[in-house]
Amino acid sequence: MANIVIQIRQSDIEKMKSHYEPFFTAKTPPGGVFSAKKNGCTITAYRSGKVMFQGTGNEAEAKKWGKPAAKATSSKGGKSSGLPLPADISTLSVIGSDEVGKGDYFGPMTVVAAYVKKDQIPLLQELGVKDSKDLTDPQIVKIAKDLLTFLPYSLLKLPNEKYNGLQSSGMTQGKITAILHNQALNHLLGKIAPEKPEAILVDQFAEATVYFRHLQGQQVICRENVFFSTKAESIHLSVAAASILARYAFLKAFDDLSTKAGFTLPKGAGAKVDQVAARLIKEKGVAALNEFTKLHFANTGKAKRIAGI
Repeated sequence: MANIVIQIRQSDIEKMKSHYEPFFTAKTPPGGVFSAKKNGCTITAYRSGKVMFQGTGNEAEAKKWGKPAAKATSSKGGKSSGLPLPADISTLSVIGSDEVGKGDYFGPMTVVAAYVKKDQIPLLQELGVKDSKDLTDPQIVKIAKDLLTFLPYSLLKLPNEKYNGLQSSGMTQGKITAILHNQALNHLLGKIAPEKPEAILVDQFAEATVYFRHLQGQQVICRENVFFSTKAESIHLSVAAASILARYAFLKAFDDLSTKAGFTLPKGAGAKVDQVAARLIKEKGVAALNEFTKLHFANTGKAKRIAGI
């Protein structure tokens, strides 16, 4: 049974609040005004004016207050590979996965898989969930703290020392990324079992055939209902939630590294990074780069030259 969402004025929210007060539930979700359950129908009102009706008789209950809100459509279509995406994937219960930190010289790689049920989609919209690249760091921290209170997820953080060890052994960054995604997906599937998602959506960093080739030799490979698309955060909010949680974990790890360094480390891999890496070499020795950086980046050679090594 599909959920119904209507958009109403704040004055009507107050009327609804009085009407449903005898049926209030104990827990109101983040961003919510109230949650009530009447005759098998759960009614959740949000500060934005959206009201969601779920369960028995939801259509009749919603009609008392207004018409369903128009569904937002995304103009940012991604490029998919492997299995064709289900036409209704944006409305399904989906595990999404994404990674952060792959292009940063300082700091670890973080990968998150997050499970968003179809009836949670309006709540995530209410919380402001979207691609982490479109959010400021303070917004990410705020939203992530809300998500952590109720969303099933799996986080993998790859410290620089381990990353450098894998890379120096001949493992490409693409293979490392694929292994982390696969592990995060399997961990999360174990957490939510026996429940199963209707789909799994990976933010595509490699073609599906390449992704699965990277996973050859892994004990357990997650293949069932796995889909790939670029810009996947615009296709399902589970990927956007995963990107936010991965970014949040990356920011926390980055702050810890800055504290350990004794000065603020810059993100990215530009010229400023070279200068700060050279300072790190001068103050802590070239061996410290293994803990703080991804050694195979060109920044390493540039920083050494600046430091006079």
